Amino acid sequence: MFARPSRAAVGALAALSMLAVCAQAQVPQSEYAARRAALAAKLGDGVLVAIGAREPSKDYESFYQTPSFYYLTGFKEPDAALVMVKHKSDVQTTLLVLPRQPSREVWTGTRYGADGATKLTGLPSRAADQLRPLLDSLLRSEPTLYVVAEMSEKGEPLSIDAQLVQGLTAATKTKVVDANEIVQQLRGTKSPAELALIRKADSVTVSAQLEAMRAIAPGMNEFEVQALIEYTFRRNGADRPSFATIVGSGPNSTTLHYNADDRVMNAGDVVVMDIGASYDGYAADVTRTVPVSGTFTPEQRAIYQLVRDAQASAERNALPGMASRVMMDSAARTLAAGLAKLGLIEAADATFDGAPEGCGRETCQIPQYLLYYMHGLSHGIGLEVHDPDQFYLTGKLAIGSAFTIEPGVYVRASLLEGLADTKRNRALIARIRPAVEKYKNIGVRIEDDYAITPAGLEWLSKAPRELTEVEAAMREHATGVAPRDARMVESYKGARP
Repeated sequence: MFARPSRAAVGALAALSMLAVCAQAQVPQSEYAARRAALAAKLGDGVLVAIGAREPSKDYESFYQTPSFYYLTGFKEPDAALVMVKHKSDVQTTLLVLPRQPSREVWTGTRYGADGATKLTGLPSRAADQLRPLLDSLLRSEPTLYVVAEMSEKGEPLSIDAQLVQGLTAATKTKVVDANEIVQQLRGTKSPAELALIRKADSVTVSAQLEAMRAIAPGMNEFEVQALIEYTFRRNGADRPSFATIVGSGPNSTTLHYNADDRVMNAGDVVVMDIGASYDGYAADVTRTVPVSGTFTPEQRAIYQLVRDAQASAERNALPGMASRVMMDSAARTLAAGLAKLGLIEAADATFDGAPEGCGRETCQIPQYLLYYMHGLSHGIGLEVHDPDQFYLTGKLAIGSAFTIEPGVYVRASLLEGLADTKRNRALIARIRPAVEKYKNIGVRIEDDYAITPAGLEWLSKAPRELTEVEAAMREHATGVAPRDARMVESYKGARP
Protein backbone atom coordinates (compact mmCIF):
# COMPACT_ATOMS: atom_id res chain seq x y z
CA MET A 1 0.00 0.00 0.00
CA PHE A 2 1.31 3.42 -0.96
CA ALA A 3 1.32 6.27 1.54
CA ARG A 4 -0.93 9.11 0.59
CA PRO A 5 1.20 12.05 -0.68
CA SER A 6 1.18 15.30 1.27
CA ARG A 7 -0.63 18.35 0.02
CA ALA A 8 2.74 20.02 -0.61
CA ALA A 9 3.89 17.10 -2.76
CA VAL A 10 0.65 17.08 -4.70
CA GLY A 11 0.95 20.83 -5.21
CA ALA A 12 4.52 20.50 -6.46
CA LEU A 13 3.52 17.80 -8.94
CA ALA A 14 0.58 19.91 -10.11
CA ALA A 15 2.85 22.90 -10.63
CA LEU A 16 5.29 20.82 -12.70
CA SER A 17 2.40 19.49 -14.74
CA MET A 18 1.07 23.00 -15.34
CA LEU A 19 4.50 24.23 -16.39
CA ALA A 20 4.81 21.40 -18.90
CA VAL A 21 1.45 22.34 -20.34
CA CYS A 22 2.36 26.04 -20.43
CA ALA A 23 5.50 25.35 -22.42
CA GLN A 24 3.28 24.17 -25.28
CA ALA A 25 0.21 26.36 -24.75
CA GLN A 26 0.26 28.78 -27.63
CA VAL A 27 -0.81 28.79 -31.27
CA PRO A 28 1.92 29.95 -33.68
CA GLN A 29 1.33 32.26 -36.65
CA SER A 30 1.99 29.34 -38.98
CA GLU A 31 -1.02 27.46 -37.63
CA TYR A 32 -3.37 30.39 -38.15
CA ALA A 33 -2.02 30.63 -41.71
CA ALA A 34 -2.68 26.91 -42.20
CA ARG A 35 -6.26 27.34 -40.97
CA ARG A 36 -6.86 30.13 -43.47
CA ALA A 37 -5.34 28.02 -46.24
CA ALA A 38 -7.60 25.10 -45.31
CA LEU A 39 -10.61 27.41 -45.46
CA ALA A 40 -9.56 28.85 -48.82
CA ALA A 41 -9.18 25.33 -50.21
CA LYS A 42 -12.86 24.69 -49.50
CA LEU A 43 -14.04 27.86 -51.29
CA GLY A 44 -14.51 28.67 -54.91
CA ASP A 45 -13.17 31.87 -56.44
CA GLY A 46 -14.48 35.01 -54.78
CA VAL A 47 -14.10 37.21 -51.72
CA LEU A 48 -14.38 36.05 -48.13
CA VAL A 49 -15.02 38.41 -45.25
CA ALA A 50 -14.78 37.21 -41.65
CA ILE A 51 -16.05 39.80 -39.18
CA GLY A 52 -14.91 39.94 -35.57
CA ALA A 53 -16.98 41.01 -32.59
CA ARG A 54 -18.06 44.63 -32.40
CA GLU A 55 -16.82 46.98 -29.71
CA PRO A 56 -19.43 47.12 -26.91
CA SER A 57 -21.74 50.11 -27.14
CA LYS A 58 -20.72 51.05 -23.59
CA ASP A 59 -17.01 51.09 -22.87
CA TYR A 60 -17.47 49.60 -19.40
CA GLU A 61 -18.91 46.37 -20.83
CA SER A 62 -16.77 43.27 -21.38
CA PHE A 63 -15.56 42.39 -24.88
CA TYR A 64 -15.07 38.85 -26.13
CA GLN A 65 -13.88 38.01 -29.62
CA THR A 66 -16.06 35.82 -31.82
CA PRO A 67 -14.68 32.26 -31.86
CA SER A 68 -14.49 31.70 -35.62
CA PHE A 69 -12.77 35.02 -36.27
CA TYR A 70 -10.28 34.28 -33.50
CA TYR A 71 -9.74 30.79 -34.94
CA LEU A 72 -8.68 32.31 -38.27
CA THR A 73 -6.60 35.22 -36.97
CA GLY A 74 -5.64 34.95 -33.30
CA PHE A 75 -6.59 38.64 -33.04
CA LYS A 76 -8.58 39.77 -30.01
CA GLU A 77 -9.44 43.42 -30.63
CA PRO A 78 -12.96 44.61 -31.56
CA ASP A 79 -14.23 45.83 -34.93
CA ALA A 80 -11.63 43.82 -36.87
CA ALA A 81 -12.26 41.97 -40.12
CA LEU A 82 -10.41 39.51 -42.33
CA VAL A 83 -10.68 39.73 -46.12
CA MET A 84 -9.46 36.93 -48.36
CA VAL A 85 -9.56 37.07 -52.16
CA LYS A 86 -9.26 33.77 -53.99
CA HIS A 87 -8.67 33.61 -57.73
CA LYS A 88 -7.70 30.18 -59.00
CA SER A 89 -4.76 29.13 -56.83
CA ASP A 90 -3.87 32.65 -55.68
CA VAL A 91 -5.11 33.85 -52.29
CA GLN A 92 -4.56 37.37 -50.98
CA THR A 93 -5.35 38.15 -47.35
CA THR A 94 -5.78 41.44 -45.46
CA LEU A 95 -6.58 42.14 -41.82
CA LEU A 96 -8.49 45.32 -41.01
CA VAL A 97 -8.16 46.70 -37.49
CA LEU A 98 -8.92 49.78 -35.43
CA PRO A 99 -6.19 52.41 -35.84
CA ARG A 100 -4.04 53.77 -33.05
CA GLN A 101 -5.89 56.75 -31.55
CA PRO A 102 -4.43 57.98 -28.24
CA SER A 103 -7.48 60.13 -27.42
CA ARG A 104 -9.68 57.03 -27.64
CA GLU A 105 -7.17 54.66 -26.06
CA VAL A 106 -7.36 56.56 -22.77
CA TRP A 107 -10.83 54.98 -22.48
CA THR A 108 -10.30 51.57 -24.08
CA GLY A 109 -6.59 50.80 -23.69
CA THR A 110 -3.77 50.66 -26.19
CA ARG A 111 -4.58 49.29 -29.62
CA TYR A 112 -2.27 47.38 -31.91
CA GLY A 113 -3.01 49.49 -34.96
CA ALA A 114 -2.14 48.25 -38.44
CA ASP A 115 1.61 47.97 -37.82
CA GLY A 116 1.18 46.18 -34.51
CA ALA A 117 -1.41 43.82 -35.95
CA THR A 118 0.95 42.85 -38.76
CA LYS A 119 3.72 42.07 -36.27
CA LEU A 120 1.32 40.00 -34.16
CA THR A 121 -0.36 38.05 -36.96
CA GLY A 122 2.02 38.23 -39.93
CA LEU A 123 -0.86 39.58 -42.05
CA PRO A 124 -0.87 42.78 -44.13
CA SER A 125 -3.11 45.13 -42.16
CA ARG A 126 -5.16 48.23 -42.84
CA ALA A 127 -7.47 50.53 -40.90
CA ALA A 128 -10.93 49.14 -40.16
CA ASP A 129 -12.73 52.07 -41.82
CA GLN A 130 -11.37 50.85 -45.16
CA LEU A 131 -13.41 47.63 -45.01
CA ARG A 132 -16.46 48.85 -46.90
CA PRO A 133 -14.50 50.63 -49.70
CA LEU A 134 -12.24 47.58 -50.04
CA LEU A 135 -15.14 45.16 -50.37
CA ASP A 136 -17.03 47.48 -52.75
CA SER A 137 -13.97 47.53 -54.98
CA LEU A 138 -13.33 43.80 -54.87
CA LEU A 139 -16.94 42.81 -55.54
CA ARG A 140 -16.97 44.73 -58.82
CA SER A 141 -14.91 41.92 -60.32
CA GLU A 142 -15.69 38.99 -58.02
CA PRO A 143 -19.28 37.63 -58.19
CA THR A 144 -19.24 35.62 -54.92
CA LEU A 145 -19.01 36.85 -51.35
CA TYR A 146 -18.34 34.24 -48.65
CA VAL A 147 -19.31 35.41 -45.17
CA VAL A 148 -18.11 34.30 -41.74
CA ALA A 149 -20.10 36.49 -39.37
CA GLU A 150 -23.16 36.75 -37.17
CA MET A 151 -25.95 36.42 -39.71
CA SER A 152 -29.62 36.81 -38.86
CA GLU A 153 -32.09 33.97 -38.84
CA LYS A 154 -35.08 34.24 -41.15
CA GLY A 155 -37.76 36.46 -39.67
CA GLU A 156 -35.38 38.13 -37.21
CA PRO A 157 -34.13 41.73 -37.38
CA LEU A 158 -30.89 42.04 -39.30
CA SER A 159 -27.72 41.82 -37.22
CA ILE A 160 -25.08 44.51 -37.72
CA ASP A 161 -23.05 42.05 -39.80
CA ALA A 162 -26.06 41.14 -41.93
CA GLN A 163 -26.76 44.83 -42.51
CA LEU A 164 -23.21 45.25 -43.81
CA VAL A 165 -23.60 42.32 -46.20
CA GLN A 166 -26.98 43.58 -47.39
CA GLY A 167 -25.51 47.01 -48.07
CA LEU A 168 -22.65 45.52 -50.05
CA THR A 169 -24.85 43.41 -52.28
CA ALA A 170 -28.05 45.46 -52.60
CA ALA A 171 -27.15 47.02 -55.96
CA THR A 172 -25.14 44.12 -57.41
CA LYS A 173 -25.63 40.56 -58.56
CA THR A 174 -23.21 39.28 -55.92
CA LYS A 175 -23.95 35.78 -54.68
CA VAL A 176 -23.71 35.59 -50.87
CA VAL A 177 -22.57 32.27 -49.38
CA ASP A 178 -22.69 31.61 -45.64
CA ALA A 179 -19.27 30.11 -44.82
CA ASN A 180 -19.81 29.80 -41.07
CA GLU A 181 -20.47 26.07 -41.30
CA ILE A 182 -17.23 25.48 -43.22
CA VAL A 183 -15.23 27.13 -40.43
CA GLN A 184 -17.19 25.14 -37.85
CA GLN A 185 -16.15 21.94 -39.63
CA LEU A 186 -12.51 22.97 -39.49
CA ARG A 187 -12.81 23.84 -35.80
CA GLY A 188 -14.10 20.32 -35.09
CA THR A 189 -10.58 18.86 -35.30
CA LYS A 190 -8.32 20.23 -32.59
CA SER A 191 -4.61 20.65 -33.36
CA PRO A 192 -1.86 19.76 -30.85
CA ALA A 193 -1.53 23.47 -30.03
CA GLU A 194 -5.26 23.75 -29.35
CA LEU A 195 -5.23 20.64 -27.17
CA ALA A 196 -2.36 22.16 -25.17
CA LEU A 197 -4.52 25.22 -24.47
CA ILE A 198 -7.48 23.04 -23.49
CA ARG A 199 -5.20 21.09 -21.16
CA LYS A 200 -4.14 24.39 -19.59
CA ALA A 201 -7.77 25.45 -19.14
CA ASP A 202 -8.44 22.08 -17.51
CA SER A 203 -5.42 22.36 -15.20
CA VAL A 204 -6.68 25.71 -13.91
CA THR A 205 -10.22 24.35 -13.56
CA VAL A 206 -9.03 21.29 -11.63
CA SER A 207 -7.15 23.63 -9.24
CA ALA A 208 -10.39 25.53 -8.65
CA GLN A 209 -12.33 22.31 -8.00
CA LEU A 210 -9.74 21.28 -5.41
CA GLU A 211 -9.81 24.67 -3.69
CA ALA A 212 -13.60 24.49 -3.51
CA MET A 213 -13.60 20.95 -2.10
CA ARG A 214 -11.20 21.98 0.65
CA ALA A 215 -13.21 25.08 1.56
CA ILE A 216 -16.82 23.87 1.48
CA ALA A 217 -18.51 23.56 4.88
CA PRO A 218 -22.04 23.82 6.27
CA GLY A 219 -23.18 27.41 6.68
CA MET A 220 -21.30 28.76 3.67
CA ASN A 221 -23.22 30.43 0.87
CA GLU A 222 -22.99 29.13 -2.68
CA PHE A 223 -21.67 32.51 -3.84
CA GLU A 224 -18.66 32.16 -1.55
CA VAL A 225 -17.70 28.99 -3.41
CA GLN A 226 -18.35 30.69 -6.75
CA ALA A 227 -16.09 33.59 -5.75
CA LEU A 228 -13.28 31.23 -4.69
CA ILE A 229 -13.55 29.29 -7.94
CA GLU A 230 -13.44 32.37 -10.17
CA TYR A 231 -10.63 33.92 -8.13
CA THR A 232 -8.61 30.74 -8.60
CA PHE A 233 -9.23 30.95 -12.35
CA ARG A 234 -7.87 34.47 -12.68
CA ARG A 235 -5.07 33.94 -10.18
CA ASN A 236 -3.75 31.15 -12.38
CA GLY A 237 -3.84 33.04 -15.67
CA ALA A 238 -7.28 32.24 -17.07
CA ASP A 239 -9.17 34.92 -19.02
CA ARG A 240 -12.50 34.35 -17.30
CA PRO A 241 -15.06 31.60 -16.67
CA SER A 242 -15.94 29.90 -19.95
CA PHE A 243 -19.63 29.97 -18.92
CA ALA A 244 -21.75 31.07 -15.97
CA THR A 245 -20.45 29.25 -12.89
CA ILE A 246 -22.91 26.75 -11.42
CA VAL A 247 -22.75 26.10 -7.67
CA GLY A 248 -26.03 24.41 -6.72
CA SER A 249 -26.67 22.83 -3.33
CA GLY A 250 -29.56 20.81 -1.91
CA PRO A 251 -32.62 21.29 -4.14
CA ASN A 252 -30.55 23.49 -6.46
CA SER A 253 -28.38 20.47 -7.29
CA THR A 254 -31.32 19.12 -9.30
CA THR A 255 -31.55 22.20 -11.57
CA LEU A 256 -29.34 21.70 -14.61
CA HIS A 257 -28.32 25.28 -15.35
CA TYR A 258 -28.78 26.85 -11.93
CA ASN A 259 -26.43 29.81 -11.60
CA ALA A 260 -28.06 32.15 -9.07
CA ASP A 261 -25.49 30.76 -6.60
CA ASP A 262 -27.20 32.33 -3.59
CA ARG A 263 -28.24 29.70 -1.05
CA VAL A 264 -26.78 28.76 2.31
CA MET A 265 -25.43 25.21 2.12
CA ASN A 266 -26.44 22.82 4.87
CA ALA A 267 -25.05 19.60 6.29
CA GLY A 268 -26.73 16.73 4.48
CA ASP A 269 -26.77 18.59 1.12
CA VAL A 270 -24.79 17.73 -1.94
CA VAL A 271 -23.47 20.59 -4.06
CA VAL A 272 -22.96 20.42 -7.83
CA MET A 273 -20.08 22.56 -9.10
CA ASP A 274 -20.19 22.83 -12.89
CA ILE A 275 -17.32 25.15 -13.74
CA GLY A 276 -14.81 25.94 -16.44
CA ALA A 277 -11.91 28.31 -17.01
CA SER A 278 -11.25 29.97 -20.34
CA TYR A 279 -7.53 30.07 -21.09
CA ASP A 280 -6.42 32.16 -24.09
CA GLY A 281 -9.91 31.63 -25.47
CA TYR A 282 -10.10 27.85 -24.94
CA ALA A 283 -12.70 26.42 -22.60
CA ALA A 284 -12.76 23.72 -19.95
CA ASP A 285 -15.99 22.24 -18.54
CA VAL A 286 -15.65 20.12 -15.41
CA THR A 287 -18.36 19.15 -12.92
CA ARG A 288 -17.96 17.62 -9.50
CA THR A 289 -20.64 16.82 -6.93
CA VAL A 290 -19.56 16.81 -3.29
CA PRO A 291 -21.20 16.45 0.14
CA VAL A 292 -21.35 19.73 2.05
CA SER A 293 -20.56 17.95 5.32
CA GLY A 294 -17.57 16.18 3.77
CA THR A 295 -19.09 12.67 3.83
CA PHE A 296 -21.74 11.25 1.52
CA THR A 297 -24.89 9.80 3.07
CA PRO A 298 -25.85 6.25 1.99
CA GLU A 299 -28.50 7.66 -0.36
CA GLN A 300 -26.07 10.14 -1.88
CA ARG A 301 -23.42 7.43 -2.28
CA ALA A 302 -25.87 5.22 -4.17
CA ILE A 303 -26.79 7.94 -6.67
CA TYR A 304 -23.19 9.13 -6.99
CA GLN A 305 -21.79 5.66 -7.69
CA LEU A 306 -24.46 5.06 -10.31
CA VAL A 307 -23.49 8.24 -12.16
CA ARG A 308 -19.79 7.42 -11.91
CA ASP A 309 -20.46 3.89 -13.26
CA ALA A 310 -22.30 5.42 -16.22
CA GLN A 311 -19.38 7.75 -16.93
CA ALA A 312 -16.91 4.85 -16.75
CA SER A 313 -19.07 2.86 -19.15
CA ALA A 314 -19.01 5.72 -21.64
CA GLU A 315 -15.24 6.13 -21.24
CA ARG A 316 -14.66 2.50 -22.18
CA ASN A 317 -16.46 3.16 -25.46
CA ALA A 318 -14.80 6.49 -26.27
CA LEU A 319 -12.23 5.21 -28.74
CA PRO A 320 -10.84 6.47 -32.04
CA GLY A 321 -13.18 5.47 -34.85
CA MET A 322 -15.97 4.49 -32.46
CA ALA A 323 -19.46 5.86 -33.10
CA SER A 324 -20.26 8.45 -30.45
CA ARG A 325 -23.70 6.86 -30.09
CA VAL A 326 -22.06 3.78 -28.53
CA MET A 327 -20.71 5.71 -25.54
CA MET A 328 -24.02 7.54 -25.17
CA ASP A 329 -26.07 4.34 -25.27
CA SER A 330 -23.77 2.54 -22.83
CA ALA A 331 -24.13 5.33 -20.27
CA ALA A 332 -27.92 5.37 -20.68
CA ARG A 333 -28.15 1.59 -20.19
CA THR A 334 -26.08 1.79 -17.01
CA LEU A 335 -28.24 4.59 -15.62
CA ALA A 336 -31.49 2.81 -16.49
CA ALA A 337 -30.40 -0.42 -14.82
CA GLY A 338 -29.21 1.41 -11.71
CA LEU A 339 -32.34 3.52 -11.37
CA ALA A 340 -34.46 0.36 -11.56
CA LYS A 341 -32.34 -1.24 -8.84
CA LEU A 342 -32.90 1.79 -6.60
CA GLY A 343 -36.66 1.65 -7.20
CA LEU A 344 -36.78 5.01 -8.94
CA ILE A 345 -38.17 3.42 -12.10
CA GLU A 346 -40.14 0.20 -12.64
CA ALA A 347 -37.63 -1.51 -14.95
CA ALA A 348 -34.67 -0.58 -17.12
CA ASP A 349 -36.84 -0.60 -20.26
CA ALA A 350 -40.02 0.80 -18.67
CA THR A 351 -41.84 3.81 -20.11
CA PHE A 352 -44.37 6.39 -18.96
CA ASP A 353 -47.13 8.34 -20.71
CA GLY A 354 -45.83 11.62 -22.03
CA ALA A 355 -47.95 14.78 -21.85
CA PRO A 356 -49.50 15.78 -25.20
CA GLU A 357 -47.65 19.10 -25.28
CA GLY A 358 -44.35 17.27 -24.96
CA CYS A 359 -45.19 14.59 -27.50
CA GLY A 360 -46.49 16.66 -30.37
CA ARG A 361 -49.50 14.39 -30.50
CA GLU A 362 -52.10 12.94 -28.14
CA THR A 363 -49.82 10.53 -26.25
CA CYS A 364 -46.38 8.99 -26.49
CA GLN A 365 -44.23 6.59 -24.52
CA ILE A 366 -41.06 7.94 -22.93
CA PRO A 367 -38.34 5.88 -21.22
CA GLN A 368 -38.69 6.22 -17.47
CA TYR A 369 -34.97 6.80 -16.89
CA LEU A 370 -35.39 10.15 -18.67
CA LEU A 371 -37.30 11.37 -15.62
CA TYR A 372 -33.91 11.67 -13.92
CA TYR A 373 -31.46 12.04 -16.82
CA MET A 374 -32.79 14.50 -19.37
CA HIS A 375 -29.68 15.97 -21.01
CA GLY A 376 -27.10 14.77 -23.49
CA LEU A 377 -23.99 12.88 -22.48
CA SER A 378 -21.40 14.82 -24.43
CA HIS A 379 -20.53 17.99 -26.33
CA GLY A 380 -17.42 19.33 -27.97
CA ILE A 381 -15.11 21.80 -26.21
CA GLY A 382 -12.70 24.33 -27.65
CA LEU A 383 -13.06 28.03 -28.38
CA GLU A 384 -16.60 27.70 -27.04
CA VAL A 385 -17.73 25.58 -24.13
CA HIS A 386 -20.10 23.90 -26.60
CA ASP A 387 -17.72 23.72 -29.54
CA PRO A 388 -17.98 21.86 -32.84
CA ASP A 389 -16.55 18.34 -32.85
CA GLN A 390 -16.05 15.77 -35.58
CA PHE A 391 -18.70 13.42 -34.20
CA TYR A 392 -21.36 16.06 -34.90
CA LEU A 393 -20.69 15.56 -38.62
CA THR A 394 -19.48 11.98 -38.95
CA GLY A 395 -21.03 10.39 -35.87
CA LYS A 396 -17.58 9.07 -34.91
CA LEU A 397 -14.80 10.06 -32.55
CA ALA A 398 -11.46 10.68 -34.22
CA ILE A 399 -7.99 12.02 -33.49
CA GLY A 400 -8.42 15.70 -32.67
CA SER A 401 -11.80 15.25 -30.98
CA ALA A 402 -12.13 17.17 -27.69
CA PHE A 403 -15.32 16.59 -25.75
CA THR A 404 -17.05 16.02 -22.43
CA ILE A 405 -18.64 12.97 -20.83
CA GLU A 406 -21.23 14.12 -18.28
CA PRO A 407 -23.95 11.73 -17.09
CA GLY A 408 -26.21 12.84 -14.27
CA VAL A 409 -29.14 11.85 -12.09
CA TYR A 410 -31.47 14.51 -10.64
CA VAL A 411 -34.22 13.59 -8.17
CA ARG A 412 -36.36 16.70 -7.95
CA ALA A 413 -38.78 16.93 -5.04
CA SER A 414 -41.52 17.99 -7.49
CA LEU A 415 -40.70 15.27 -10.02
CA LEU A 416 -44.00 13.38 -9.82
CA GLU A 417 -46.08 16.54 -10.18
CA GLY A 418 -45.01 16.94 -13.79
CA LEU A 419 -46.37 13.61 -15.04
CA ALA A 420 -49.47 13.54 -17.22
CA ASP A 421 -52.59 12.47 -15.33
CA THR A 422 -53.21 9.03 -16.88
CA LYS A 423 -54.16 5.72 -15.32
CA ARG A 424 -50.78 4.24 -16.18
CA ASN A 425 -48.87 7.19 -14.75
CA ARG A 426 -50.92 7.14 -11.54
CA ALA A 427 -49.89 3.51 -11.03
CA LEU A 428 -46.26 4.43 -11.72
CA ILE A 429 -46.37 7.28 -9.20
CA ALA A 430 -47.72 4.96 -6.51
CA ARG A 431 -44.88 2.49 -7.10
CA ILE A 432 -41.95 4.92 -7.17
CA ARG A 433 -43.11 7.60 -4.71
CA PRO A 434 -41.28 6.00 -1.72
CA ALA A 435 -37.99 5.96 -3.64
CA VAL A 436 -38.45 9.53 -4.86
CA GLU A 437 -39.08 10.61 -1.29
CA LYS A 438 -35.98 8.73 -0.15
CA TYR A 439 -33.64 10.29 -2.73
CA LYS A 440 -35.30 13.69 -3.26
CA ASN A 441 -33.10 16.79 -3.59
CA ILE A 442 -30.10 14.71 -4.59
CA GLY A 443 -28.65 15.85 -7.89
CA VAL A 444 -25.37 14.36 -9.10
CA ARG A 445 -23.44 15.23 -12.23
CA ILE A 446 -19.87 14.15 -12.94
CA GLU A 447 -18.33 15.78 -15.99
CA ASP A 448 -14.86 15.46 -17.43
CA ASP A 449 -13.02 16.66 -20.51
CA TYR A 450 -11.29 14.28 -22.92
CA ALA A 451 -9.34 14.26 -26.15
CA ILE A 452 -8.71 11.60 -28.75
CA THR A 453 -4.99 11.51 -29.52
CA PRO A 454 -2.86 9.04 -31.48
CA ALA A 455 -2.41 7.20 -28.16
CA GLY A 456 -6.18 6.87 -27.63
CA LEU A 457 -8.47 8.51 -25.08
CA GLU A 458 -6.85 11.14 -22.85
CA TRP A 459 -8.56 12.24 -19.63
CA LEU A 460 -7.82 15.95 -19.35
CA SER A 461 -9.56 17.01 -16.13
CA LYS A 462 -8.05 14.91 -13.37
CA ALA A 463 -9.86 16.27 -10.34
CA PRO A 464 -10.87 13.79 -7.60
CA ARG A 465 -14.01 11.94 -8.67
CA GLU A 466 -14.24 8.54 -6.96
CA LEU A 467 -16.25 8.62 -3.74
CA THR A 468 -13.25 8.05 -1.51
CA GLU A 469 -11.13 10.58 -3.43
CA VAL A 470 -13.74 13.32 -3.05
CA GLU A 471 -14.12 12.69 0.68
CA ALA A 472 -10.34 12.63 1.13
CA ALA A 473 -9.96 15.97 -0.69
CA MET A 474 -12.62 17.51 1.54
CA ARG A 475 -10.70 16.44 4.65
CA GLU A 476 -7.83 18.65 3.45
CA HIS A 477 -9.15 21.73 5.19
CA ALA A 478 -8.46 24.98 3.39
CA THR A 479 -5.43 26.90 4.64
CA GLY A 480 -5.82 29.83 2.26
CA VAL A 481 -5.47 29.96 -1.50
CA ALA A 482 -2.75 27.60 -2.71
CA PRO A 483 0.48 29.31 -3.86
CA ARG A 484 0.64 30.01 -7.55
CA ASP A 485 3.70 29.48 -9.70
CA ALA A 486 4.73 32.86 -11.15
CA ARG A 487 6.22 31.20 -14.24
CA MET A 488 2.89 29.59 -14.99
CA VAL A 489 1.10 32.94 -15.00
CA GLU A 490 3.87 34.62 -16.99
CA SER A 491 3.38 32.04 -19.73
CA TYR A 492 -0.10 33.42 -20.37
CA LYS A 493 0.08 35.44 -23.57
CA GLY A 494 -3.12 37.44 -23.38
CA ALA A 495 -1.49 40.73 -22.38
CA ARG A 496 -2.30 43.96 -24.19
CA PRO A 497 0.30 45.48 -26.51
